[in-house]
Amino acid sequence: MIENLPPVRGTLSANRPLADLTWLRVGGPADWLFQPADEADLAAFLRALGPDVPVFPMGVGSNLIVRDGGIRAVVVRLGRGFNAISIEGNRVIAGAAALDAHVARKAAQAGLDLTFLRTIPGTIGGAVRMNAGCYGTYVADRFVSARAVTRAGETVTLTARELAFRYRQSDLPEGWVITEATFECPAGAPAELEARMAAQLARRNETQPVKDRTAGSTFRNPAGYSSTGRADDSHELKAWKVIDEAGLRGARLGGAQMNEKHPNFLTNTGNATAAELEQLGEEVRKRVFQNSGISLQWEIMRVGEPAAKEE
Repeated sequence: MIENLPPVRGTLSANRPLADLTWLRVGGPADWLFQPADEADLAAFLRALGPDVPVFPMGVGSNLIVRDGGIRAVVVRLGRGFNAISIEGNRVIAGAAALDAHVARKAAQAGLDLTFLRTIPGTIGGAVRMNAGCYGTYVADRFVSARAVTRAGETVTLTARELAFRYRQSDLPEGWVITEATFECPAGAPAELEARMAAQLARRNETQPVKDRTAGSTFRNPAGYSSTGRADDSHELKAWKVIDEAGLRGARLGGAQMNEKHPNFLTNTGNATAAELEQLGEEVRKRVFQNSGISLQWEIMRVGEPAAKEE
């Protein structure tokens, strides 16, 4: 257990279970969970925290497996002090804890197009970190800048060049916490933007298991992508298709299953452990490679330690 942490104005919780904070509802405790009151509280804490103490920023856990042994780190989870959304001309400024869907709706009401965010689960901080995208548009296409607090407690502004966006990736340094992002958006009629988002939601509901306990797409599409994260149209291969062709739709291990409706959605059917989910994912990777020679890459982040083995 990490000890002797700096004083805070927010909330520090020791040995805090994380399963209830992730969409898959699995995982052990964090040594500490820190919920800062505001950016100044976060910066002061990280500045005073020993440099050898690991820090893991966590959003709403929509794309995350926390292993059963938990995380030996201070997990930073931003809350209400970081979810403001404001409009300035053709720009949208959103706190890192603002939900992607809320940002898309707020922008649409102002006649600004961030509709690609509407069906992406999670928060703006995670969307920037992972260069989230949907329907051919990515964070990189609308991104202006982001505020972040470094592991040393300094507040900085990050450009797209510094983050070096790629398909589902950026170069955010370990332990840095994004607190806010600014996007520049094309204009659109609010009614038309709302209609587009409604159509996107309908399409998602038809093709994805939105009522099941999943963490979104499990594996990245094995396709070609440019350095900005935009898909290369000459490649049409989809992860769900190679999983299906390997006969793995509905495959199970304990309480874990590759979803029957969409086989690239790893699902907790009710009582799965993190170990079962991860082991099933690795078995899928193995069998897809055996079947097609394609090596699937995880899109879900997996963190922490396995459960301790009983003597």
